[in-house]
Amino acid sequence: MKAEVALTVESTTVHVGLSERSYDIHIGLNNLSTIGELAGELGDISHVVVITDSNVRDLYGETVLKSLSQNDFQVDIMTVPAGESSKSVSILEELWQQMLSLGADRKTVIVALGGGVVGDLAGFVAASYGRGVRFIQIPTTLLATVDSSVGGKVGINLPGAKNMVGAFWQPQAVLIDVAVLESLPARDYHAGLAEVVKYGVIQDEDFFNQLENNVGLILERDAEFMRDVIARCCELKAYVVENDERETSGLRAILNYGHTFCHAIEACAGYGTYMHGEAVAIGMLCASRLAEALGRITSEDTARQHNLLVQLNLPIALPQDLKREPMVEAMKRDKKTEHGKIRFILPTRIGHVELVDDVDEALALAAFN
Repeated sequence: MKAEVALTVESTTVHVGLSERSYDIHIGLNNLSTIGELAGELGDISHVVVITDSNVRDLYGETVLKSLSQNDFQVDIMTVPAGESSKSVSILEELWQQMLSLGADRKTVIVALGGGVVGDLAGFVAASYGRGVRFIQIPTTLLATVDSSVGGKVGINLPGAKNMVGAFWQPQAVLIDVAVLESLPARDYHAGLAEVVKYGVIQDEDFFNQLENNVGLILERDAEFMRDVIARCCELKAYVVENDERETSGLRAILNYGHTFCHAIEACAGYGTYMHGEAVAIGMLCASRLAEALGRITSEDTARQHNLLVQLNLPIALPQDLKREPMVEAMKRDKKTEHGKIRFILPTRIGHVELVDDVDEALALAAFN
């Protein structure tokens, strides 16, 4: 089943076809104020709880609350500290308790307003509270718009393992306002571009070529071009999710290109040292070097990735004083590991990757350098 994409001058809608769990991704400019209308279309709602972080609340909280308040249901907002540390058991428990004190029930709808941390955390609250309530994603970072807000993976971190506790819980809708990209700090924006590049490497060489040929528009945050970039990323992810929602066939695993290295980097460097997209950029190059060592890809294809990531102002290497051996141990705790063997998503060319297991640990270690 192929994801359907409908384009208009002002907005783009990407449909994620999952039978009774299907939903639309609404991508537009200055459409954040339509969340009240979108929520109202769900029907049978008594209560909406917005979950956001301390940074995003100041930027967009009032717009969202004002729009939701135009409907005839109770609206509340809960705020967590900004940053990866909020994806924790302690914060999760606090949110459950707040939901209880606000009188949330099975008719409550959660709105996740923020980046990937908020989306993952609020989504897991939705998946677990009352054995599951509906939720809407409003991603406010580039990384979240093209990746974590789509597909229904929600969860929290354990101290030594990222995203180890979670669920598959699809949103009812995703609302993306491309205008939010303008408010992102440069580092946040560039970090999100790593996931954009990832889609080109794993699924679409033509898209990768388009990125290479339009670096200027990307760095300028050109709204129309970035709307189309976001739509293409969402379309590619929708296709994967439609065909392997719960990662049972192996197809969905391709979305983790670079992430086995990335998650180990994040855990060992300390969550927050690298933004997720920055660790993805380094992880993709590690994976491509590993593929080279295994004779699966050419050095030219690795160089193309390297050059594009450099042009997009992303880090491409780890500091020498960060020990590599603990990262190999961390990779053994990756969710893709089976029977104690680390499994990697490795490219065979730009536009295609494969799941590879039983890789020599020494080669994985060498790929960090």
